[in-house]
Amino acid sequence: MRDSTNQTFENAARANQDRLASELGGEFDYIVCGSGSSGSVVAGRLAANPDLSVLLIEAGGSDETEMVLGTDRWPMNLGGELDWSFFTEPNPNLNGRSILYSMGKVLGGGSSINVGTWSRGHQADWDFYAAETGDQNWGYDAIIKLYRDRVEDWTGVPDPEFYGVGGAMHVQPVDHPDAFSLAMLDAAESVGLKRFPNSGGQMMKADGGGSIVDNIIHNGKRQSAYRSYVYPRLLQTNLTVMTGALTTRILFEGSRASGIEFVHNGKIHQAKAKFEIVLSQGAIQTPKLLMQSGIGDQEELKTFGIPARQHLPGVGRNMHDHVALALVWEATDAPLPQIARSSAVAFWKTNSALDAPNFYTYGIGIPFLTPENAARYPPPPAAWTLFTGMRPASRGSIHLTGTKASAPPRVEANYLAEPSDLEDLKVGVQRTREIGNAAALRPYAKREHAPANLSGLPTR
Repeated sequence: MRDSTNQTFENAARANQDRLASELGGEFDYIVCGSGSSGSVVAGRLAANPDLSVLLIEAGGSDETEMVLGTDRWPMNLGGELDWSFFTEPNPNLNGRSILYSMGKVLGGGSSINVGTWSRGHQADWDFYAAETGDQNWGYDAIIKLYRDRVEDWTGVPDPEFYGVGGAMHVQPVDHPDAFSLAMLDAAESVGLKRFPNSGGQMMKADGGGSIVDNIIHNGKRQSAYRSYVYPRLLQTNLTVMTGALTTRILFEGSRASGIEFVHNGKIHQAKAKFEIVLSQGAIQTPKLLMQSGIGDQEELKTFGIPARQHLPGVGRNMHDHVALALVWEATDAPLPQIARSSAVAFWKTNSALDAPNFYTYGIGIPFLTPENAARYPPPPAAWTLFTGMRPASRGSIHLTGTKASAPPRVEANYLAEPSDLEDLKVGVQRTREIGNAAALRPYAKREHAPANLSGLPTR
């Protein structure tokens, strides 16, 4: 049963937001399109200033459901009503398969339907961003200070060098890690991956390693970016949150983006922005909206009769997405955690010349196969998974299929287009097998189940 104080707040917040939506004004200081991990932070931070008016637009609905708040249910959202459920184009490198491409369609976006793990970028990533932009505020040292001073509310063992307290995001290590996850870390350590006390600290400066994961779960409930940054401000009158509102077009006054057009309850509305419009609709919807508003490659826009306001051929290009797959072992009678979440993670390099790890694996106490692979390799009644992913060299792209907001995007994920990705994947799978077959995990394993055909993999 929910705490009565929380219920009172929710009722008052809902009434306030319903009133603000019904009295929607024509102009706001800022309009934020998309309430995911980025949009919620931006909207919440802006609304902290009572002198600013902020409109937050979300195409999905409320997150007040156990499907979101109950983090263990996250796989049930994939392909469901809280998911945009995009599909990639058939890929010749994947035997013509089309892959479900999930993105959150709900308050909180992906942070409301993902697995709930708090993952920081590696030092090499942040320093790369700083070098590319020429701005050291994007560098690792500056970002870690930001995490410590403003972002995180860490409840694990105090680690002031890396973790801060008092921030908006509740972050904690997994409570009472299970024996299987600890055995996975022992196995990773036995093949040369150093164990670290947490996943976001010193390990994010290392060549690899393993640790218990950090989560955004508090008292058993998901603490999404929306719940952390926006939800506490729903009683404010300077923040309007519109759900079920699909942004259809960016409005212009000359060359200046001055507002947006959106559909809500079947009607077209417009809102103007005095200062800025922030597009934070994710890697697919953001470039789609830009292109449908005339910002993108003019030749592609011409195909759909869209006048080019700004020729920017990079819009919708250079999409990065990791390749991931499940390696499954048939289990013994040893107890396993029966949830589709992991308490332990390991990272490593497949090439010592890389500046950061390019592979990861999470241990999961159930078989975690895609429907296609589950049909091909029906899992045994008891099984566990090392879910493994890689950082690819391949790049994909997003394209239009029509001019209407309802027209689905064409997602060219382009997985494994670069030959080096397949070679790295083979080496990465072999390292995962070494972890899964290590002595520490033998009490849990009868045999390898999938991938069934292990020929052609390198040996060490």
